[in-house]
Amino acid sequence: MISKVLLSTARTADGPPLVSKVTRSGVLNEKIYLLYSQERLASYGLKPSNLENILNARNITAPGGQITVGTKGVVVNPSGEFTSEADIGNVIIGVTSYGAPIYLRNLVDTVRAYDDPPQFLNYYAWRDTEGHWQRTRAVSISVQMGKGEKIGRFAKSVSQTLASLKDRLPPDLIIAKASNQADQVEENIHLFMTSLYEAIALVVIVSLIGFWEWRSAVLMALSIPITLLMTFGMMDVLGIDLQQVSIATLIIALGLLVDDPVVAGDAIKRDLALGHPPVVSAWLGPTKLATAIMYATVTNIVAYLPFLMLTGDTGKFLYSLPIVITCSLTASRLVSMTFIPLLGYYLLRPKAEPTVHERRKRGFGAAYYHVGRLAIEHRRLALLISFAFLAVGAFIARNLKLQFFPKDLSHMAYVNIFLPEDAPLTATNTIAANVERIVQQVSAEEHRPVTSLNTFVGGGAPRFWYSLAPESRHANYAQVVMVLSDEHDTAPFVPVLQARLSQQITEARIDVRQLETGAAVGLPIQIRVSGENTPSLRTAAEEVNQILTSIPQAMRVRDDWGEDRFALQLKIDPDRANLAGITNLDVAHASAGGLSGDQLTVLREGHKQIPIVSRLRPEERAQPGDLQNLYVYSSSGTQKVPLGQISHTEYSLQDEVIRRRNQFRTITVSCAHQPGVLASEVMKQAQPRLATLASRLAPGY
Repeated sequence: MISKVLLSTARTADGPPLVSKVTRSGVLNEKIYLLYSQERLASYGLKPSNLENILNARNITAPGGQITVGTKGVVVNPSGEFTSEADIGNVIIGVTSYGAPIYLRNLVDTVRAYDDPPQFLNYYAWRDTEGHWQRTRAVSISVQMGKGEKIGRFAKSVSQTLASLKDRLPPDLIIAKASNQADQVEENIHLFMTSLYEAIALVVIVSLIGFWEWRSAVLMALSIPITLLMTFGMMDVLGIDLQQVSIATLIIALGLLVDDPVVAGDAIKRDLALGHPPVVSAWLGPTKLATAIMYATVTNIVAYLPFLMLTGDTGKFLYSLPIVITCSLTASRLVSMTFIPLLGYYLLRPKAEPTVHERRKRGFGAAYYHVGRLAIEHRRLALLISFAFLAVGAFIARNLKLQFFPKDLSHMAYVNIFLPEDAPLTATNTIAANVERIVQQVSAEEHRPVTSLNTFVGGGAPRFWYSLAPESRHANYAQVVMVLSDEHDTAPFVPVLQARLSQQITEARIDVRQLETGAAVGLPIQIRVSGENTPSLRTAAEEVNQILTSIPQAMRVRDDWGEDRFALQLKIDPDRANLAGITNLDVAHASAGGLSGDQLTVLREGHKQIPIVSRLRPEERAQPGDLQNLYVYSSSGTQKVPLGQISHTEYSLQDEVIRRRNQFRTITVSCAHQPGVLASEVMKQAQPRLATLASRLAPGY
């Protein structure tokens, strides 16, 4: 109900909907199971496949034609659609020798239940009023904003809708926001505004120190908001929103925005000191330096333009950076040639300035003059000293750690849990609950409060962060999303939690991750091995695994194919099967229908369609040996034969996952790095040995 109301109420009468998409995670689908005993069905001469024909003939919505009565057309609608589970049991499937009807309820147990076994589970853990942790089943609703809408307005509308629903929901139902992008945006805007105020204050202070008068300081301070307003206008024209990268770019650009206005304002002051009238000084000062200001601005713009040449997700992510820098510097250039002369005309006053010769005789000007004169007189020595500084800088640069995108400062972090490929969902859920318990313990010990835990078992969370790639659904995977009360606690909390989880939980691969700025990359170090022959791929991937494992800074090495899965092979004897009139398809249908179930039809309840599934009773499919007693019915006759008479079973290992990249089978060997170490440092050690391995691979690998 909540998802429907969110999708239908958060709309505007004069524009596009605020909400574009609502998805639910953790909803268990209902099913009606018809649990049968194959011996009982066989005693009445029925095959499991007969149930589908019988139920579909009874559960109909087919039209019955139309009768013309005078000038009216009357539609005939035959009744017979199922309205409850009782209707299913009341279906007559035959008669006894005495003429008494045989009802379906006499042969099967009708059970209405949720998916068994479940495919996906969602849990939510929070602290109650007494500070104790509570864990309960949950349903996560992902609400996506409509295109072109403002996140603040969108969040307010969603909050109002949820508040209006509280009176219509059970009082013990808890509605909590596990992730709210509007809060992240608000924090980033707050960071930008704080940086803006700090920049204005610093400009005023530096101007007071440098110019030693308040008028120049006020002129410089006024130039910043004017330049930003012009920048916002240009961004709007170019379709650039205020988002993560554009806000960060504006913070970077704050230091560049005052360069042109400072030069223009100083030029006006100098002309005023030379005795020119204010109107002439306001025009002449910036005009004399117009060429120099323009080339300085163009140089800064060109320095950032190569970011536009980046391709892929990284290029899309950083596209707005050079655009916003260009807009801000262009606006700064325009302000220095328009608003600064206008404001300088009214604000600046003539003030006696020392001449160049006077500045050479005292203070900093004298020291600067003497150093410059010595450098010119000893040009070769000055050049050698410059080269020495460059060499020292190059040496320091070689030891710098390389990282393209940093970790994001956020309240949220998450834990990825991978069990062996053949692990059932129940085992994954048990490990996920243990992870939650350890998170709570570490949070209390480290005094870094975690406010909530949202756990997804059998798949990943809905995409709650732009650089997060949700994992596909499979039973051996779980994800725990943590929300900390203080965003500054996230970075120190993650490595401590990782160490504790790796120490206490050995039956699963566990990765504790922070949210990242940039494209979704998963583990930071990934080496792909591509080819066609699976054994050769496995061998090469194992060598890559050994290379990474031997590096002390690398940790949690694994590949994305995982371990081989234990499988039971039904080896069909073709001669016996043919003599019994059984095909391989008959065997597959019998095995799948008996163990997993066959959908026969549906029960419609309002907007819901509940599948009706036939399935063997649990006691007849509890052990692998029960397969030998499974009846296989011929699709071309009524004969049946136990599966054990036409086949035997063999146990083997097989690849559970085969991944491809660009149509080639590809194994990705990945690992994390130790705290305080960057991925580039690990790759620097691994690269020579990886190059040697690549040279030994066969052609096509």
